[in-house]
Amino acid sequence: MIESQALSAIVEEVDSALRAAGTPERAAAEKQYLKSDLLFYGATLPVIHATVKAAKRACRDLRRPDLCVIVEMLWHEPVHDRRMAAVEFLESYVTLLEPADLALIERFIREARTWALVDPLAANVTGNLVQRFPHLETELDRWSVDPDFWVRRSALLACLLPLRRTADPAVFARFTRYADAMLEEREFFIRKAIAWVLRETAKVSPQLVVAWLRPRAGRASGVTVREAVRHLPPDEREALMAAYRAGGSTGPA
Repeated sequence: MIESQALSAIVEEVDSALRAAGTPERAAAEKQYLKSDLLFYGATLPVIHATVKAAKRACRDLRRPDLCVIVEMLWHEPVHDRRMAAVEFLESYVTLLEPADLALIERFIREARTWALVDPLAANVTGNLVQRFPHLETELDRWSVDPDFWVRRSALLACLLPLRRTADPAVFARFTRYADAMLEEREFFIRKAIAWVLRETAKVSPQLVVAWLRPRAGRASGVTVREAVRHLPPDEREALMAAYRAGGSTGPA
C-alpha cells in the first residue's frame, strides 16, 4: 500500500491542477447548466482526464485500498471537479474493485444529484462490476425500486455496456423488467435513461427493441419513443411513432 501521506499529496496535486485550470466564467456556466448545488472550479473534462492520467503515473503500484482512499478524499469536498476526478479514478481502476465496493458507489450516486456524475458511475463503474460479479444483479433489483430516481436511473444504465456491445438477451431481459415498471414515470431522467439504453441496443439488435417496444409504445413518453427509434429502419420507426401517437401518451412532446 502507498503511505497515507503520499496519497494525500496525490489528491492535493489533483486539486491544485484543477483549480489552476478552471475559470470563474466556466465555473458559473457549468453550475447553471447542471443545476447543481456543488462548487465548481471550472476545469474542462479534457483537463480532468489529463490531470487524473498524470496522477496515475505517480501511483503505478496503486492497490484497491489506496484507490478507495483517493476517491473518498476527492469526493469528500463538495466540488464538482474533484468529484469528476474521483469518478475518473474509479473508471480507470475499475478492475481493482470488489463486490463490497458497490456500497461506496451507491453512496456516491445518492450524493451526486447530477447526471454528469451519476451516469459514468452507473454505466461504466457499476456496469463493469456487475458483469464481473453477476450476483450483484440482486442489488440492481433493489436499486430499480428505490425512492431516489437517480438510483433507479442507475439500475437502468448499469445494463448499458453489455447491451451496447452484444445485446446480451439476459441483460436485456433484466433491463426491460426494470424499464417496464418505470415506463409510465413522469421523471425526465428515467424516461431518458430508458430511451438511451433502447437506442444503443437498437444499433446491435433492432428487432429486439422493436419486439419489446411495439406493445408498449402507447404507454411510453414521447421522449422515450423518439429517442429509442432513432436507429431503427424507417418503416419500423414510423410504425412505432404511430403506435405512440395512437396510444394517447401523456409524455412530453
